[in-house]
Amino acid sequence: MSLNEFFNEAESLNIHLRIPVSETVPAHSLNNEALFQLPLLAMTILALSKGNSKPVLSEIGQLVGECLERTVSGFKGSSQDIGWSANLRIRTIKALTFLEATHQVQIDEHTRRITVTELGRKIYSGATKNDSPLAHSMKTIELSYKYLLDELKIRGEVN
Repeated sequence: MSLNEFFNEAESLNIHLRIPVSETVPAHSLNNEALFQLPLLAMTILALSKGNSKPVLSEIGQLVGECLERTVSGFKGSSQDIGWSANLRIRTIKALTFLEATHQVQIDEHTRRITVTELGRKIYSGATKNDSPLAHSMKTIELSYKYLLDELKIRGEVN
């Protein structure tokens, strides 16, 4: 039975699932555990470090947070400011450590900038080449990073 057949049959049999209002979670919200998953953070780091403007190691947690805040619909325009979340920063460093240990990124000793390696670029390209929700999200994060850098340049806060 396909998913469509299931829902059609449930509708024809007039089957309804009653969920108490007190137990529902708004569809637009993500909790920390859902948002701060290491694979999502690792893909975000790859997205930021693959372009021409490489992120600086000391700013990666803030940049990842700001890009996710601009991308994830539940955080757009919110006052939560996840870029300053200690939980996000810790998990971002864990994701970065994983990427570095698996040779997907490297950190320049002198500039402390994060650069994606050929392996990391290959993995990122494979994950974003189709029309999946992940590919769409990563492309949106890339745009968020570009816009963020443009805003910082306009304010004179970045080279």
